Amino acid sequence: MKLSANWMAAAGHPGEDAGLYEAVKAVGEELCPALGLTIPVGKDSMSMKTRWQEGSEQREMTSPLSLVISAFARVEDVRHTVTPQLSTEDNALLLIDLGKGHNALGATALAQVYRQLGDKPADVRDVAQLKGFWNAMQALVAQRKLLAYHDRSDGGLLVTLAEMAFTGHCGVEADIAALGDDHLAALFNEELGAVIQVRAADREAVEAILAVNGLADCVHYLGKAVEGDRFVLTAGGQTVFSESRTTLRMWWAETTWQMQRLRDNPACADQEHEAKANDADPGLNVKLSFDINDDVAAPYIATGARPKVAVLREQGVNSHVEMAAAFHRAGFDAIDVHMSDLLAGRTGLGDFHALVACGGFSYGDVLGAGEGWAKSILFNERVRDEFATFFHRPQTLALGVCNGCQMMSNLRELIPGSDLWPRFVRNQSDRFEARFSLVEVTQSPSLLLEGMVGSRMPIAVSHGEGQVEVRDSAHLAQLESKGLVALRFVDNFGKVTETYPANPNGSRTVSPR
Repeated sequence: MKLSANWMAAAGHPGEDAGLYEAVKAVGEELCPALGLTIPVGKDSMSMKTRWQEGSEQREMTSPLSLVISAFARVEDVRHTVTPQLSTEDNALLLIDLGKGHNALGATALAQVYRQLGDKPADVRDVAQLKGFWNAMQALVAQRKLLAYHDRSDGGLLVTLAEMAFTGHCGVEADIAALGDDHLAALFNEELGAVIQVRAADREAVEAILAVNGLADCVHYLGKAVEGDRFVLTAGGQTVFSESRTTLRMWWAETTWQMQRLRDNPACADQEHEAKANDADPGLNVKLSFDINDDVAAPYIATGARPKVAVLREQGVNSHVEMAAAFHRAGFDAIDVHMSDLLAGRTGLGDFHALVACGGFSYGDVLGAGEGWAKSILFNERVRDEFATFFHRPQTLALGVCNGCQMMSNLRELIPGSDLWPRFVRNQSDRFEARFSLVEVTQSPSLLLEGMVGSRMPIAVSHGEGQVEVRDSAHLAQLESKGLVALRFVDNFGKVTETYPANPNGSRTVSPR
């Protein structure tokens, strides 16, 4: 592992230079060498203050001395990933308290809520134990002993457990008696540490690994994750805190909701916040009408039938390598074609059976999503003819993904049968949407979705202009009656929806069900 350090200070301000020296000495000469870490890269911002004149008075605002550390390391196996998502089967929750009971509340979220700063913040209490903690976590991950993991950070232990319950859609029963008599400090301090979930049957083995790494005195058994909605904290048989997980989640999300109402479409913000209150929501789920292990290219292996697909890209477009890999696995011969190749006449589309326009942000979307890319085709006579000829050839296939889809929607005049195609306009939420959304495959002429009708699955959505705009409801009805709607957004219950965020861009539907 290596570190990158961003040092920020108001150089020249009384006391700041000395504070910066002490910070660099503590981190660079004491902490990092003890951990066996180096800081090969970083930056500094030494002008963290501003001055201005207000009437006859000279004003000055100084930012506090700060250090932001980013850590980076090679990941040997991305499948060995641990998230905060709790499981309710045969489990135990353990707190690893690297604060060793100090429970400092200075500069915590709790202090900020009460408009206080405090005098004693969290600190690295034992460098050797911090290193042992890292080594222990690596061993537990490698041995697949961890079911869930969440560091103790903003909000302390209570928020850590609550966030784990949110992700697991479950309840928590925990006893904090071993953490001291000051329950407020025990629950809200932000000392170094983490909550891990392990199988109850593995608890003894896990605690042994922690002990070998010098953490025996830091480990506290808290309790377990349970089915249901209750979040209950006790101490020696007395209830310290009890609330429904759903209520906690609404409290937790309220600040974000209020900010979202100011920044984005308030109606969409309200819909998203209200959806969090539905405890019956099953979350994203998958229903497939096909066998995911089927190799659709298998019948064509060694037959010489590898149609050529042009993987088309423009400046600002990405994911073309992944797209080429997908078509290669599906039995195509994928060729990288840049728009500059077409514009310069170095290549054409005559030899290709298929064309796929990839996603990204061509021309920074400054002319509208995909519109600049489309105009580079429409306003060049030779390239325009190249595309028109391709689209009019029988037995050709074209696919537009993300920005490529937006681009193709602006080439309607070149594409036969595209009279009913919509435009893509700004999302109803007034924001860029990047999320997983659930879609259902409907009956349509799409070759790429053949054999998948009725399937329901989450897909990656990443766009600022994805809302389908048609001339009127009759136009949309024609699209549906002719079977030209290939995918629909559905909610987690499988119902076609126009409600945000299940429908992330506000595209309309004629026949919700």
